[in-house]
Amino acid sequence: MTDKQNNSIVMSLAAATCTLLGTAPAGPVNAQEDPGWNFNTSLLYYGESDGRVQDASLNLLARRSFADDKSLALTLAVDSLTGASANGATPMDVVQTFTSPSGNATYSTPAGEHPLDGTFLDTRVAISASWQQPLGRLYAVNAGLTASGEWDYTHLGGNIGLSRDFNKRNTTVSIGVAFARDNLDPEGGAPVRFAPMLDVGDLSNKMGSQDKDVVDLLLGVTQVVNRNMLVQFNYSYSDSSGYLNDPYKIISIVDPVTGDTVPRIPTPGVAGPSHEFRFESRPEDRAKHSFYGQGKYYWGGRVLDLSYRYMTDDWEIDSHTLDAKLRFPIGDSSYLEPRVRFYSQTEAEFYRASLNDGDPLPQYASSDYRLGNFDAITAGIKYGWKTGSDNDMSVRLEYYVQDGEVPAEQIIGNQSQRDLYPGLEAIIFNFSYGFGK
Repeated sequence: MTDKQNNSIVMSLAAATCTLLGTAPAGPVNAQEDPGWNFNTSLLYYGESDGRVQDASLNLLARRSFADDKSLALTLAVDSLTGASANGATPMDVVQTFTSPSGNATYSTPAGEHPLDGTFLDTRVAISASWQQPLGRLYAVNAGLTASGEWDYTHLGGNIGLSRDFNKRNTTVSIGVAFARDNLDPEGGAPVRFAPMLDVGDLSNKMGSQDKDVVDLLLGVTQVVNRNMLVQFNYSYSDSSGYLNDPYKIISIVDPVTGDTVPRIPTPGVAGPSHEFRFESRPEDRAKHSFYGQGKYYWGGRVLDLSYRYMTDDWEIDSHTLDAKLRFPIGDSSYLEPRVRFYSQTEAEFYRASLNDGDPLPQYASSDYRLGNFDAITAGIKYGWKTGSDNDMSVRLEYYVQDGEVPAEQIIGNQSQRDLYPGLEAIIFNFSYGFGK
């Protein structure tokens, strides 16, 4: 098995696919619906340009409805990821060589290119189960368990939520809480904070597996405005603590005048890095606040779906997400749904493109482009239809582009002539099929 690099974009896409399949806490089951099983399946492909991350994902949702508005939902997701991901080092005008995360090999990046670790290969399996039922006439409760496993990552979690209807069931107020314990066991061990990248075979810069805990809280209100309009408002709080570093990200040590990465004196007869690199260091706590609003409006067979999310955290990252979809019918049994999504975020307070040689090390620093200042656009279209047996099918094709910039005050000497931010482009294709009672 080769080394793994996490990619938040891919995992977010897989999670979004599960959400589309209904793996989020289920809404009330229609009291008139006959008890029985419903199944939704989805195949997702996500491919970045230039040989970067590729993901093939299979998702399955099985939902069983029972009498008295009770329901059980079971999900399975399998992801296979390959490709290359930016390791955090700055591009140079010469070839750069790096020790692999396992510590047993090296890889190189050509002059002028963003350093990418091409040893990324992993399979992720995730399962979940949730149960929902009424509590009296106006209350409903849901509870669930989640688990997932990768080559170097294990997740276990649980959640519980309560909702209450008001205003002749036109208003629903909900509250939910989730807990998770994640274990990271990177090949070769988790790096010591700011430890230098060493020669092949030297693992003195590594330590054992590490854990992190995550607690999430959700407060929400859903309001039926009239027969054609529905709105929803949510506030969520997330607290993470423990090992929050990415064990595969490094940062270049550069000359404070030229901005070039400092060459490393090699050990005779031993393979190792060509320049000075150190592993990143992030805070051990992170608190996030998110505010979300969504509105759906129906007119003449068409459905407009608009949503906006604002997120802020104590790492000084602020993000804005605007998502718009318009579904309109084609005949009696099919529809088209164009979509556009805009995302923008500011950089973390400890984001650094590089660190100056000779300066004291800061408490925290990361050159991970996902913590930088960037904008992203997703645009695409979905086509859905009813089969002859009255089952639901759909295909979705989207294009994703992300580009960012390094703060001007962080650019040193020759770095001004190089593209320091490793932007990306990706194609997303999804096929879904739903069947059952």
